[in-house]
Amino acid sequence: MQESYVQMVKESLTGNRDRTAFANYEGGAYTFAEVATHIYHLHRLYEKCGIQKGDKIALYGRNSSNWAISYLSIITYGAVVVPILPNFMPNEVHHLMNHSESVMMFASQNIWEPLEAAKMYNLKTAISLEDFSAFYTAGEAEAGAIRDFSQTRHTPPEQSVNFDTPANDTLFAIIYTSGTTGFSKGVMLTHNNITANIVYARTHMPLVPGDRILSFLPLAHAYGCAIEFLYPFTLGCHITFLGKTPTPQVLIKAFGEIRPRLILSVPLIIEKIYRKQVKPIITQPKMKLILGVPLVDKLILKKINQKLMNVFGGNFHELVIGGAALNEEVQLFLRKIKFPFTIGYGMTECGPLISYAPWHEARLSSAGRVVDTLEMKVDSQDPAHEVGEIMVKGENVMTGYYKNEEATRESIDADGWLHTGDLGTIDADGFLYIKGRSKSMILGSSGQNIYPEEIESLINNWPYVSESLVVERKSTLVALIYPDLEAADKDKISESELPHLFDTYRQEMNKSLASYMSVNRIEIFPNEFEKTPKRSIKRFLYA
Repeated sequence: MQESYVQMVKESLTGNRDRTAFANYEGGAYTFAEVATHIYHLHRLYEKCGIQKGDKIALYGRNSSNWAISYLSIITYGAVVVPILPNFMPNEVHHLMNHSESVMMFASQNIWEPLEAAKMYNLKTAISLEDFSAFYTAGEAEAGAIRDFSQTRHTPPEQSVNFDTPANDTLFAIIYTSGTTGFSKGVMLTHNNITANIVYARTHMPLVPGDRILSFLPLAHAYGCAIEFLYPFTLGCHITFLGKTPTPQVLIKAFGEIRPRLILSVPLIIEKIYRKQVKPIITQPKMKLILGVPLVDKLILKKINQKLMNVFGGNFHELVIGGAALNEEVQLFLRKIKFPFTIGYGMTECGPLISYAPWHEARLSSAGRVVDTLEMKVDSQDPAHEVGEIMVKGENVMTGYYKNEEATRESIDADGWLHTGDLGTIDADGFLYIKGRSKSMILGSSGQNIYPEEIESLINNWPYVSESLVVERKSTLVALIYPDLEAADKDKISESELPHLFDTYRQEMNKSLASYMSVNRIEIFPNEFEKTPKRSIKRFLYA
C-alpha cells in the first residue's frame, strides 16, 4: 500500500483538533487535540521506561476512550499492540503475555486484580486504564516515569503530532483469537495489512467528520477494532464506547441516544431484536390478514421498516453484519421491508476484511464480493456450484502466527494463498456464498458433505428456540437446543411440553431435508452455548 495508517492518524489529529474524538457512554469525552496531547505524553512515558520500537505492549480491558488512546499511542510510537480480550481467564492472560513477550500492560482495574505480575516474566510496567496510574512497576525508573506522566498528561505540548511513520512492512499488532476450533494463535498483522483495510473502508463505507459511531463490539477483536474505531477515527468521527455488555435492551437505548451513522453487528444481536421487536407483531392473526391485502401490505411494511430503523437510532445509512451467518428468515424479512443491511465476511488473519457489498447491491445469503486489496478463489472443480475451501491472498493477509511456523505453513501455502478453513461457492458475478467451516462439516455415512449451519438456520426459526447446534453422535445427527423459556412462558407453554413440541417440528423439518441430513433426535440444553468474542458457538466443546 502507498498509504500509511499512522499518516492518516496524524492528519486526523491535526485536521479535527476541536472535534470530539472519543466519549464513554457513561460519561467523559476527549477532543482530537486532547487525544494528541495524551499520545505525546505516553510516547515520553515509553521512552523513560526504555520501551523500544518493536516492543510488545498489551491492552487488557473493556472498550473505553483510554483503551483507544493507549492503542493509538502504541502503534504511533512504533511498538506492537497486543489486544487481549477482557473475558480471558488469568492463566490465559499470563500465557499470552509471556508468549507475546509483552513488556508493558494497560489493564482495567477489576480484571488486573486476579493477575500475578510475577507470572508475567517480561512485564516491566502495568498501568490502569481508568486513570493511568501504576498497578505494577519493576523499578523506580518506571514508577517515576508514570508519576511524571500522571502530572503532565493534560498539558498540551508545543508540538504534539510529531511522531515518525513506521514502515508498512513492520509489525502493527499480535491478535490472539479465541476461535471455534480450539486454542488461540497469535495473528501477526503489519501496518500494511491494517492500512489496506482502512483504505478500503474509506472508499466503500463513506463517513464524514463529526459522524457518530457506537463502539460495542470488542475492540480486542479485529472486526470491531478496524471498522468501529481505527477507520472512523481517520475521518474525524465521534466514537462513543459502550463499555458494557451489549444486550439488545442496552443497545436499543444507546442507539436512540447516540444515533450512529454506521452500525456493525453480529447476527445474534439482529436475530434477537427481530424475534423480540418484529416477529410478535407480524405473526399476529390480524396482521397476517392485513399483510395479505395488496397495497395495504406495502403501507404496513413501510411502517415496520420505519419502526425498525428507529430501533437502531434512525440515522444510519447501513448496518453491516459479520462474524457468522444471518438466519435466512430474518434476511428475507429485512429484504422485504427494504431495510438497509448487508452481510460481510472476514477473519482476524486478514485484519479482518475479505468480502463486502453495499446494501443496495447485496444478494440474499451472499457475503458480498472480495475486497479490491485481495484475490479470492474457491478450491473446487466448479466454484459456482461445487463447494470448496475459500482461499485469499493479497494486501490484507497476515504474515503468519507469532512463533508458530508450523501453523503458519498449514494456513498459508507456498504461493501465498491463505486457506481460510471456510467453505463456499462464488457465482458468475463474484458474489461469495459461505456454506460453513471445513472443520464443522460432517461427513455422512455414504460420503455426503453435511453443513450443520444450514440445518441450524432452520431449527432457529422454530418457536421457543433461542439457539441450536447440530452435532454428530454415533453416526447420527443430533440437535442441541437452548430454549427460549421467556417466550414459552409468555405463551403458557410449560418447560415439560417443549421436548414433544420440538420433536414434532423435527419430524416436519426432516420431510424437507435430504435423508442424509435428517436429524435423529433433539436434546434440550440447559445453558446458553459458550461463544467466541464474535458470538460464534465454540463447536469443539460440544462435538
